[in-house]
Amino acid sequence: MLQMLHFTIWQDSLEKTGFASLSDSLQALRRNPVLLQEIQDILAWQLAHLDFVDKSCDLGFDCPLDVHCHYTRDQLFAAMDYYKPNTVRQGVFHLEEKKLDIFMITLNKSEKHYSPSTMYNDYSMNESLFHWQSQSTTSDTSPTGQRYIHHREQGGRILLFVREYHDDLCGNAPYIFLGTASYVRHTGSRPMSIIWHLDTPIPAKFLPTTNKLVAE
Repeated sequence: MLQMLHFTIWQDSLEKTGFASLSDSLQALRRNPVLLQEIQDILAWQLAHLDFVDKSCDLGFDCPLDVHCHYTRDQLFAAMDYYKPNTVRQGVFHLEEKKLDIFMITLNKSEKHYSPSTMYNDYSMNESLFHWQSQSTTSDTSPTGQRYIHHREQGGRILLFVREYHDDLCGNAPYIFLGTASYVRHTGSRPMSIIWHLDTPIPAKFLPTTNKLVAE
């Protein structure tokens, strides 16, 4: 969680921001009382306006991510001990040492941020099923496609992070963590259209966002 805080405040790794340790990073905040007070005020406001109860998620290792909370790309990778989020240029990432496939999904895509080959058709079908399209080069017989299909037998976990738009008023929009998911079935190849079953149902407050494309 301290790594997540560091990335939230300084927007880059310890190495890139010139701090020798997380302690140095925190001490820098302490030496800036105006910034520190503003952060505390924001946290207090957020705590006072919580309107749901988050749920823990077992990923097989210590991880502070909670289901249905919002996280930036940097925060979610820091939570999984991966401290080079700037190297992740695509919406899918395989964290091999932890057997995780991480899907970062933007539901409403624009030509400004996505090419025609990456305008994937992603949406929730109901509170427990999610339709997702793989990268256009992924076939169902490829190692990646087979890993998706057989993730349970191989001990892998699928994580879904979803946001409505690429940007919000503050810049790149954060993602809602929908938790872990299990393969149900797929159709097609290059890309694969996969139906995932969410281990934790989507709360009613998020459904208008996650199934927006269906409604349209």
